[in-house]
Amino acid sequence: MPAWPTQQGVFEAGDVTLQSGSILRHARLSWKAHGTLSPARDNVIVYPTSYGAQHMELEWLIGPDGVLDPTRWFIVIPDMFGNGLSSSPSDTPDYPTLVTIHDNVTVQRRALASLFGIDRVACVYGWSMGALQAYHWAAMFPEAVERIVVNCGVARTAIHNQVFLRGLMATLEAAPEHIGNGRFSAEPRAAKRAFGRIYAGWALSQDFYREQRHLASGPTPNLNAPDLETFLKTDWEDRFGARPAANLYAQLRTWDAADIGANSLYDGDLTAALQAIRARVLLMPGETDLYFRVADNAAELPLLRDAELKPIPSIWGHRAGNPVFNSADAAFVKDAVRDLLGS
Repeated sequence: MPAWPTQQGVFEAGDVTLQSGSILRHARLSWKAHGTLSPARDNVIVYPTSYGAQHMELEWLIGPDGVLDPTRWFIVIPDMFGNGLSSSPSDTPDYPTLVTIHDNVTVQRRALASLFGIDRVACVYGWSMGALQAYHWAAMFPEAVERIVVNCGVARTAIHNQVFLRGLMATLEAAPEHIGNGRFSAEPRAAKRAFGRIYAGWALSQDFYREQRHLASGPTPNLNAPDLETFLKTDWEDRFGARPAANLYAQLRTWDAADIGANSLYDGDLTAALQAIRARVLLMPGETDLYFRVADNAAELPLLRDAELKPIPSIWGHRAGNPVFNSADAAFVKDAVRDLLGS
């Protein structure tokens, strides 16, 4: 048990009308909080989940000596729709075709206001799809967000990233168990096996594999596998094999459609959305990330009024931003985030 207060629950959001006009019926938003809310409610950090992840998988960086300090901050982790804890296709028969990042963040803000009386947040910290949510928080509620950390994320999903995502969708769609629209008659085990192996080629860099960091015999830190086949099975096949395919598919659609300008506030104008952000922004891409390139954040930087670009100097690709097994990358992330939070 942690040495600081925690609480968790499910926010019952009712029937939620989505951007698409579809309705997510009886919407449920799972959440967990670490730390104590200050009397002024001015110490709130929102920490959204990433692709396929659930809140307990992201708690490793919370601690007095971690990236996010629960003795100072009240850290709320909302589980993204489609992750199996909040409303998801796996437990919602009429789950809509597309639930956007915008839809997620709208309900997250409602939950914070309803549960805790929070109307302003000190920071939104996010990695990967969590970073997409952080960017949306800042663009959708510019008066209510003081800082954001965009850790391996962008304001709009790049075309090259969409090529990867749509390849994964097609892999699931090719399964005999696929009955259309991202739903399955049974879990497509062979397709999810292929899914995991495809993912392994994108989540870590060419340099990472060249140095054989996936192997126990490689330089440290490494991922400690005895051989490539074991690594692909234990780190990738098993991970995605444990998730319902319908949930994986739904979150791919959410990721594919991410765009802070694609809403009634900005009418598709990404530049206007970036320029409207008032929060201090830390852009922290991984130097070798294949999804969210440094160049993407560099292009956003001039359009933001108060932002800093700090690439993570790492060969760990996308996983540099979630460095569970890599103390050097973890120290870089911690120092950068604590600098932002101390300002």
